Formats: sequence, C-alpha cells, structure tokens
Amino acid sequence: MRTNIVIDDKLMDDALKITGYKTKKEAVTAALEEYVQYQEQLKILELRGQIDFDPDYDHKKIRSGNWQ
Repeated sequence: MRTNIVIDDKLMDDALKITGYKTKKEAVTAALEEYVQYQEQLKILELRGQIDFDPDYDHKKIRSGNWQ
C-alpha cells in the first residue's frame, strides 16, 4: 500500500541509527510488524483467570523430551 505520511525527522534518524536499517521503508515496516506482534501478545492477558492450572505439569520433563 502506498501512502504519504509526515514522520518526525529526528525520530526517523534515531530509528535508522539504532536499528541499522538503510531505508525509511525498512524502519517503518519493522516498527509496524513489532507493534502488531506486541498488540497480539497483549491479547494473552485476556486469558488471565480462564485457564485451569495443572498441578502435575512438569516443564522440566517436557523440555527433556520425556513427556510421553
């Protein structure tokens, strides 16, 4: 999608320096992807109190591959 927006020059310069991206397009795309991912992660908080805890769950056993 092609669009024209006004972005603060100092903010864009800082973003390019910090991230190492070569173009404004790369910086904006990465920022939008990160923002979308963050918003999706926030949805997990909506599950608080809705998932039953299994007292027999052993994360160490699963990590070792002996969970069957």
